[in-house]
This record gives sequence, structure tokens and C-alpha cells, in this order.
Amino acid sequence: MVRLTDIDLGSARHLLDKECPPFESQPWVAGPPLAERRVAIVTTAGLHRRNDANFDLSDLSYRVIPGDVDLNDLVMTQASVNYDRTGFQQDVNVVFPLDRLRAMEQAGEIGSIASFHYAFNGAGQLAHAFEPTAREVGRMLKEDGVNAALLVPV
Repeated sequence: MVRLTDIDLGSARHLLDKECPPFESQPWVAGPPLAERRVAIVTTAGLHRRNDANFDLSDLSYRVIPGDVDLNDLVMTQASVNYDRTGFQQDVNVVFPLDRLRAMEQAGEIGSIASFHYAFNGAGQLAHAFEPTAREVGRMLKEDGVNAALLVPV
């Protein structure tokens, strides 16, 4: 991620103007031991499978990524011109650490990997605009028995 001091003033102001409202309740709860957790990835890297629709700058939608996906089938249509894609090009696990979760599951460090993971395009929109979609994804995570989400902001 680039430092605010390294980008133009307009882009820096856009990031600084993003609202971060306080929670009215305690949204975080303690879960089961890590070895019993079912883990999903939620990323804002603008990832999707090759045959899925691309993201665009004003996109509030998400893409479903199956847990058994071949990571070579993932592409990035992250709309931010300020995002350096070099890390993703070298190792998709930088923005979507599914290989790491697979190794942790194999070693018994986590209980299981979710059947589905979710990708958003994190550029161009204020956080509150994603609330309806985030609630929808939250319901699907719950239906999949997920009790831990690895949030990977890009």
C-alpha cells in the first residue's frame, strides 16, 4: 500500500474523507479455538475467476470464489490506479492467502476452509455504500458455517 505522502493531494484527500463510523454495539465475539474454526477469505483486491465479469470503478458487487479454486484461474480487475499489482503477479497469496489456509488446514491448525470466499473491488466507493452487499455476504458466510473471516483489504 502506498503512503498518503507519496500520492497526489486529491487521492490522499479522497482516502482521508472516508467515513469510519463507530459501532453502536460490540460487533466482535470470541469464537471457538482456531483448530475448530471454519475460515473464509474476504478481500477487496478486485479478484475473480477468468470467466467472471470484471469489476469497474463504481462496482459495489462481489464475486464468489469457490474454496477449491485453482489460484491460477484468478485475475485482478482492481480499479485503483494507485495499487501496485506486482505482489499479486508474483504470488496471489499476497491478496488471497488460500494456499496458506490450505496448509493450515492440512496441519490441523484450523478446522476447515469455507466452501466459498468473497472478493470486492475496494476502490472508488465509501465504506457505507457496501453495507447492503456486506450484509448479503455475511448471511452467505453464516450459511456456510463460517465462524472466522480473514479480511484482506487492498
